[in-house]
Amino acid sequence: MYTETGGGRGWRIRAARAADVEPVAELKAVVMRDDLERLGRYDAHRVRQRLRDEFRPEHTSVVEVDGAFAGCVAFGPHPHGPGRYLAHFYLAPEAQGRGLGTAVLTALLDRADADGVPVRLTVVQGSAARRLYERAGFTIESEDPVDVRMVREPALRTPPRPAAGS
Repeated sequence: MYTETGGGRGWRIRAARAADVEPVAELKAVVMRDDLERLGRYDAHRVRQRLRDEFRPEHTSVVEVDGAFAGCVAFGPHPHGPGRYLAHFYLAPEAQGRGLGTAVLTALLDRADADGVPVRLTVVQGSAARRLYERAGFTIESEDPVDVRMVREPALRTPPRPAAGS
């Protein structure tokens, strides 16, 4: 089980369990509603069912703030090539705007950087989340009227210098 803590800031991410699927589906419906309505694509049943169909506990983490469910993120191997795929990154509205998304994303990207692999994701057109991803170094690979596909190459790590006199 993977656990990342927020350095005393009251948050952690833990491995998802099968029982987490319904709270995650409900959170997606709440968080994505405005963007999907703006695009004329909101369907209350479909948005939840799509999450249920794609939910993979082995690649999903639950975000908790002070022990309470506050979000989720899927981060697993990319199905069509090297690297990782980030999906279903949702934070409850009351958890947004406090740096939690940046902190969680940074923890995940640090893992990909350590492995030297790129990370890919898809965000809907016009989503405020796109700014978070751009700040983290994601660039556009392709886009269409609904989706923007983005990639972030691994950050280069400088090898440690030998100690003086070695």
